[in-house]
Amino acid sequence: MSKIAEIMEEPVIASVSPAPEIGTVPKMLSGGQALMECLLAEGVDTIFGYPGGAIMPIYDALYDYTDRIRHVLVRHEQGASHAAEGYARSSGRVGVCMATSGPGATNLVTGIADAIIDCTPMVAITGQVASHLLGTDAFQETDVIGITTPICKWNYQIIDPDEIPEILAKAFFIAQAGKPGPVLIDITKDAQTKLMSKKFEYKKVEKLAGYHPRRVPKIEQVEKAAEMINNAKRPYILFGHGVLISEAVKEFQAFVEKTDIPCASTLLGLSGMPIDHPNYMGWLGMHGMYAPNVMTDECDVLIAIGMRFDDRVTGDAELFAKQARIIHIEIDPAEIEKIKKTEAPVVGDIKEVLNLLMPLVKKGDYTAWKNEFRKLEPEEKLKVTDRDLGGSDQIKMAEVVKMVSDKTKGEACVVVDVGQHQMVAARYYQFKKPHSYIASGGLGTMGFAIPAALGAKMGAPDRNVIAFIGDGCFQMTIQELGTIAQSGLAVKLIILNNNFLGMVRQWQQLFFDKRYSFVELQNPDFITIARGFGIDGHKCTERESLEESIDKMLNHQGSYLLEVVVEKEENVFPMVPAGRSVSEIRLE
Repeated sequence: MSKIAEIMEEPVIASVSPAPEIGTVPKMLSGGQALMECLLAEGVDTIFGYPGGAIMPIYDALYDYTDRIRHVLVRHEQGASHAAEGYARSSGRVGVCMATSGPGATNLVTGIADAIIDCTPMVAITGQVASHLLGTDAFQETDVIGITTPICKWNYQIIDPDEIPEILAKAFFIAQAGKPGPVLIDITKDAQTKLMSKKFEYKKVEKLAGYHPRRVPKIEQVEKAAEMINNAKRPYILFGHGVLISEAVKEFQAFVEKTDIPCASTLLGLSGMPIDHPNYMGWLGMHGMYAPNVMTDECDVLIAIGMRFDDRVTGDAELFAKQARIIHIEIDPAEIEKIKKTEAPVVGDIKEVLNLLMPLVKKGDYTAWKNEFRKLEPEEKLKVTDRDLGGSDQIKMAEVVKMVSDKTKGEACVVVDVGQHQMVAARYYQFKKPHSYIASGGLGTMGFAIPAALGAKMGAPDRNVIAFIGDGCFQMTIQELGTIAQSGLAVKLIILNNNFLGMVRQWQQLFFDKRYSFVELQNPDFITIARGFGIDGHKCTERESLEESIDKMLNHQGSYLLEVVVEKEENVFPMVPAGRSVSEIRLE
């Protein structure tokens, strides 16, 4: 079921199940018990968290619900928020994480900030000191509401257990409705322990006063967009994460095939269209592909669908597609004309908009226009692809990614960290299924991949989940190997090890006269560390053993770590220099 459909379900009254370890159910539930019943009513089956003093009553209540709610004990609260992101991105459901007050709550902040910028639905639950201690600088008291206000869609502090059902219903609605994002609910310790003064009743929220995200667009906006599309000579679609978020992949593909318009994706739009589709020209942006970047300056109508003109996509925004008339289809009106002037804004859910557009647009034939994109591909192949996949003394990152892609037939769920390997994976993995590229996009969070891969596997247990991680990123959340081992799930991790903070080193080489300032790493024995956590693995240093190493990883029954030592000073191209036009993209 889509997230939108879940939001619009009829209100339900949750039945309170007896706690199995307690002989009789109290007539009134404690705040902790009420929270568990709220989660059950919302269909939550997995929580990522870490207990502590101020959230202990909630964990005590959870003890009686472990047959219905799976709790994953992370090793650091940041891991909980990233795992919740991975779960949400692979499953399409709300990710849930929990932490105690003070440092527990502040450790969630990076994942919450990551979720708001990448539009990931999340409910974060934090414990707080007792209400009579608020504002006294009590032990582990932190103003988590003040801290997270700029990075949440909504947050709220509960001091009365009677508030819990209403506030949790609002939290799940807000996290999913309109543009998805994180919500934080802070619950004082006394609100967790006290009994409710009334019988527990839970009603899902289907509308909320003061918050009315527009799902169905205004018909005059749709008609204006259709008119521009039908009259275009060189139309071009740039689609983003919104196509995946709205579960509109089928509708989008049908729209592209009817209009025959060439399309390209943003980084987070990857897997929204099969790589081998004849209308798909690749992805564009700072390290995107040559033709999609260059041809942005050649179209007469740019149709932006579910994307926000991020600077990593546009380069110099004033120069980006300045010749084009722009149609911007977006659910969040705040994104319209925030970066680019838009002649035809269409505010609404992508699926709803495409369904209305389809009967209005004409059957197209842009064969000649698409061929102009294809004419640029040989140059990129010669200067970039052949070099990346060509023989050299050392293994290249692209070789590893392409081999994994070939062996998994482009059907795995790929989780990446941040840096050179992130861009190489985007370029050389041949995505065939939706929701297959999970990355920290807008925030660029190193350390994202290990916990997010675990969350992705829990959200999509039947899929092969493979994470590509740099050696620098790996050490930021290396402790979550323990969480993966304890989960018992088969998560495959690949370290592309160049003993450098590779992307920073590349920039220092190209733009700072090769003054390598604190980017070289003295790495530990990753395989020994993984085995210490109970995860098998091995290290590959020679090209001759690469295929055998990848086969061994893929065929291993449980989690596995493959470390591949790659070329130390390899650079990632194409590349748009910061602050330049995308048409100034460099191939070498």
